[in-house]
Amino acid sequence: MAVPLKYNLRNLRVRWRLTAATALGIGLVVAVFIMVMALAQGLKATYVSTGDPRNLLVLRKGSTAESNSQIMRAEVSRMRYLGGLARDAQGDPLMSAEIILLIYLDRVDGSGGANVLVRGMKAAGLTLRPQARLIEGRMLRPGLRECVVSQRIADRFANCRVGQSFRSGATAWTVVGIFDAARTAYESEIWIDADEARAVFHRDFFGSVLLRTEGPAAAAALTKRMEADRILQVRVLPEADYYREQTQMAGPIRFMGAFLAVVMSIGAAFSAMNTMYAAIGARTREIGTLRVLGFKRREIYLSFLAESVLLALMGGLLGCLLALPLNGVATGTIGWNTFAEVAFEFRITAGLMAKGVAFALVMGVLGGLLPARLAARKPVLEALHAA
Repeated sequence: MAVPLKYNLRNLRVRWRLTAATALGIGLVVAVFIMVMALAQGLKATYVSTGDPRNLLVLRKGSTAESNSQIMRAEVSRMRYLGGLARDAQGDPLMSAEIILLIYLDRVDGSGGANVLVRGMKAAGLTLRPQARLIEGRMLRPGLRECVVSQRIADRFANCRVGQSFRSGATAWTVVGIFDAARTAYESEIWIDADEARAVFHRDFFGSVLLRTEGPAAAAALTKRMEADRILQVRVLPEADYYREQTQMAGPIRFMGAFLAVVMSIGAAFSAMNTMYAAIGARTREIGTLRVLGFKRREIYLSFLAESVLLALMGGLLGCLLALPLNGVATGTIGWNTFAEVAFEFRITAGLMAKGVAFALVMGVLGGLLPARLAARKPVLEALHAA
């Protein structure tokens, strides 16, 4: 017969100070694990949700990102006359030749500054990005050194509100609008006119071309035609696929989270082990009594192991509660491809909390194996004669 579970629960309650200290230690480890993984989850979710399935992104062949791609003006002009492009109400092709640049801005709280991504785009750029919508001010007008910034940029950096201006080199840019990009990668960008960007920053090329086709069949035909064109020498892929490729940025964060979790879990497992050893030392006569009552060594072993797992479960649930308030909190990190700050949110999901609890249970099992074995192997007479 098995040792009743209420026996273990009673002992955890009686030794509540030691139980609370151990559960808190495990909980803190689980909270750190969840928080770091939530960073990677949020960064990945930001990129996965970016891009319109109707759009194609054109890069220079061999390029892995817009920031290291170069497409000349003559090549952009050649693309305009290709068949299969969707057109706006005026009959113009829906395409935007764009360029990615970096500028340095001071943070609004005075804690320093960071590189910020500036996207030079054509007028069709906003139409091609239905996730983004202006929530304040108006869209920029070419030739006037105007820009629109994301809500996240306006919140985090100085002089980025409507009517304010910031300098980049010798040029002052006036903020005329703020847009919301629905938690996509565009929330880390400032938008200016592409031709102004090339003139001010002395670039004679574009970095990419974003375009929309008439449909899936036209997209497949246009991709094949452009990639076979020896003059263009370009790589064409769906915009959504391009941003999914950029999720590799979350890899180092996941590695850091796993590394921290492993290091901290060793300490937490030893804490659980120490708690169980102390419990066994204080309950030596109880263990002898259990043996006299007919409980087998295997049953005592499983009972004490279950107690360690219960302790870890309490810590795991506590860790989830400690991490949960961070869900949705905005933060930023440096993008590996652009070296600019990327804004995103902590994403704490049910699956991530389940992993945190499972991680705690593993610590409980590891911390309880040896103490439970010690309890099960205690000689009956020695246990009964213990003080």
